[in-house]
Amino acid sequence: MASVQDIKRRIRSVRNTRKITRAMELVAAAKLRRAQGRIEAMRPYAETMRELIAGVGRASGSVRLPLLEQREQVSKVLVVPLTGDRGLAGAFNAQVLRRSLALERQLLGEGLNVRWLGVGKKGRSTLLFRRKPLDGEFVGFTDRPAYSDAQAIAHRAGELFTSGEVDRVVLVYNTFVSALTQRVTEQELLPISADILETDEAERADDALRGDFIFEPEPEEILERLLPVYLESQVYRALLESAASEQGARMTAMRNASKNAGELIDRLTLQMNRARQAEITQEILEVVAGAEALV
Repeated sequence: MASVQDIKRRIRSVRNTRKITRAMELVAAAKLRRAQGRIEAMRPYAETMRELIAGVGRASGSVRLPLLEQREQVSKVLVVPLTGDRGLAGAFNAQVLRRSLALERQLLGEGLNVRWLGVGKKGRSTLLFRRKPLDGEFVGFTDRPAYSDAQAIAHRAGELFTSGEVDRVVLVYNTFVSALTQRVTEQELLPISADILETDEAERADDALRGDFIFEPEPEEILERLLPVYLESQVYRALLESAASEQGARMTAMRNASKNAGELIDRLTLQMNRARQAEITQEILEVVAGAEALV
């Protein structure tokens, strides 16, 4: 049985750990609020970008652009899992990697080759440990991604697609639902779906009221410039969703850790009291035995 001093040292250690987990929970909560604000600010931009591309696509008619190319023979797929640079976030990283590896098994079963882009230190280290071929790695920004980070990822993915090295690009990331819930999402990033060039009847009627647009330069050229920006905005939105999910998962994990530490302290305190009582009882027995020996 552990001595009273040993249990006291362990209680102090658990209390210090609880202080750290509480501090990490507060930091994650503050970062989560900022991340949610960035997602809300991103949504109007993404909506306007989609409307703009749809308007230009309608004016240009039938277009054939590299980023829209639907290839008949798909043989190589690029998988891009978005993970974090740090751990202590519950199942945040594990569930993205688990889904990505399951997707790889599915694609290999269909006779396709799989290539990888590593985003985040956790994802990169896992892929390298499993000896997966990486066509690029992007780390050091997942806590607070900038638009330039999304540009770098989108540029690399677009370069591999337009050069014919891959025929599809799939993004795997956590979509933020709440601090308690993060949903793993698979998004086909490339080729860009031709659906974004279509508009519904309400939008067509709205455009008819506003009148015809005059495009300078030609709509096809404008669309060719807009599609890479649209691709970047999709990657940036996914990075923001992933960042918010990471902070939500970390806040929940640290809250649970603090709760578990409190329960452990209660159990250790009870164990310490029992050990102290046993020591006191033993001392009384020794005193009584010594007194009887003197009689």
